[in-house]
Amino acid sequence: MRVNLPAEFLVRPIAHRAWHDLAKGRPENSLAAVRAAVAVGYGIEIDVQPSSDGVPMVFHDDDLERMTGVKGLIRERTAAELAELRLAGTGEKIPTLDEVLNAVSRRVPLLIEIKDQDGALGHKVGPLEVAVAQALRNYRDQVAVMSFNPYALMAVRHENRGLPLGLVTCTFKPEDWPGVPTERLDQLRRMEDWETNLIAAGFVSHEWTDLRAKQVAEIKMRGAKILAWTVRNMSEDRTARTVAHNVTFEGYAAPLLG
Repeated sequence: MRVNLPAEFLVRPIAHRAWHDLAKGRPENSLAAVRAAVAVGYGIEIDVQPSSDGVPMVFHDDDLERMTGVKGLIRERTAAELAELRLAGTGEKIPTLDEVLNAVSRRVPLLIEIKDQDGALGHKVGPLEVAVAQALRNYRDQVAVMSFNPYALMAVRHENRGLPLGLVTCTFKPEDWPGVPTERLDQLRRMEDWETNLIAAGFVSHEWTDLRAKQVAEIKMRGAKILAWTVRNMSEDRTARTVAHNVTFEGYAAPLLG
């Protein structure tokens, strides 16, 4: 049975990787960016990757170097070791999912993207998804989980059936997805998995430049809520909202609705 996306996710613009602004000391996916979004009243989107000891860490990349200057994969270090690193030359550390949950405390919607752990958007998933689902057992109403990988959503749903789930989708150009078989990209582009009983997704977060795709129109007609990523100015915001119910944004102050 599908769990619908709570209404708050459709009226509060969703800050991509939280409301980050490095010039103001708020790097992406940091507690400072999370707190800034809460203060304004924005919804928040974050990314989750695993530490080597299985702790869900709020971080986008597989590799640590872009955001910390340290070479190596995030999954090769423990949560304690990751806590010693600093983001983009600031005093901000890589937060755990639990730390973000405590900082948000249900005050605004929280959209959690589980990053693909299979490497080819396949079925080799489970530990991270289970850890996220367990962390959210007592966190209700203002949270939803999404992923590019449908198998990740299946694993979350198996562990916690009360969570709203959504697919992250795009044009799936082969050059953007090295290592993923062409036939898998074709399958994901068709969005065939969004309504299966094993996922029961209630929403799709789709690349804003491709919102006119026929697949988007079809699943919207069948009841899916559509979010648009990643919108970067008011012109894109207005265009995206002609199709999408809400936007995931960065780089400008999106207007609060309602």
